[in-house]
Amino acid sequence: MTSDSTVVVGLMSGTSLDGVSAAVVRFSDRDAQGTAIDFELLAYDVRAYAEEERALLARCLTGASPEDYCRAHFELGGWLARAATSVIAQAGVPRREIAAIASHGQTVWHVPAHSTWQIGQAATIAERTGIPVVSDFRARDIAAGGQGAPLVPIADTLLFRAPDRWRVLQNLGGIGNLTVVPPSSVSGDGAVRAFDTGPGVVVIDGVTMRLTSGAERFDRDGTRAAAGKAIDSVVTAALEHPYYRADPPKSTGRELYTPAFIDDFIARSRAADGSATTNDIIASAVALTARSIGMAFQRFIPEPVEEIVISGGGAKNPTLVAAIAQSVAPIQVRLFDDVFFDGEAKEAVAFALLGYLHLRGRAGNVPSATGARGPRILGSLTPA
Repeated sequence: MTSDSTVVVGLMSGTSLDGVSAAVVRFSDRDAQGTAIDFELLAYDVRAYAEEERALLARCLTGASPEDYCRAHFELGGWLARAATSVIAQAGVPRREIAAIASHGQTVWHVPAHSTWQIGQAATIAERTGIPVVSDFRARDIAAGGQGAPLVPIADTLLFRAPDRWRVLQNLGGIGNLTVVPPSSVSGDGAVRAFDTGPGVVVIDGVTMRLTSGAERFDRDGTRAAAGKAIDSVVTAALEHPYYRADPPKSTGRELYTPAFIDDFIARSRAADGSATTNDIIASAVALTARSIGMAFQRFIPEPVEEIVISGGGAKNPTLVAAIAQSVAPIQVRLFDDVFFDGEAKEAVAFALLGYLHLRGRAGNVPSATGARGPRILGSLTPA
């Protein structure tokens, strides 16, 4: 790292509602144009949500009272501040050396190309940490005619591209999204494309929680899905939704995969197979995610991709990873953990990068991925 390196904290709360991912990252430009950036992950941590915290956020995703939204906005700001404080202590970096905290917050509603709403009061974070905060990253891209998502492609392009091959970086959070990244020999980001493929683990987690009456929040290690058999007709019917055939750029979220969607998926599974077990229905949810990714490759990725690198919580589910590998064969499937670092830190690192780019006065969106009219500096700055 050069002497003019910059340390930024990235905070991310995803659609899976597991907790706040926090990363402390040191960045420096490798060239004067900022087309290549060196980075060092100094610390990473997850602040898991308590049940009552998760319940409050979950209400906000499905329709809450104005009081709930108001309280959640400020409460989450406090939780984000605590996550930042904890990870900074782990990194051993003095607060005065932290240039900014880049906070994604929690998306509670997203209308592609129209509007988006992330909560997590930046003023609360700045007040409690004494550090400037960059937040509200998606709004400017939408104002410029974009989808406001996905935003991780800038990190995929600047930090994670391969030197000699086309690579797809597939994230499996609540929602699945991918970035098609050309080799380093291809200059510029015009060849970079990205979009949401559909569900990541949101349907898998949803049916698991519903079918176990909340006793299990997710299918740990994919053991239930591995013991079940997917109901093909149900998966095929779910994939008839127009979203999967819509051309990129495109984005989706829990607005599509609602509790009603989960209930309907379970009901259709039982109607299609009267002897369907809990494990069969969870296996069907895994097949939905895997086949949606396979469809995306077949329909929208003509480039000679040689490998797909998988990150996010879903990458910890070997049954899901194996199903994806089958759906994209013969493309090589690798885990982000094996190529870079703990893949669950990736999005926090990506938002730290967006904070760094904001401070440098550089665009953080990839117009070929979001559909925006052009490059835009993303985020709003709240002073310490």
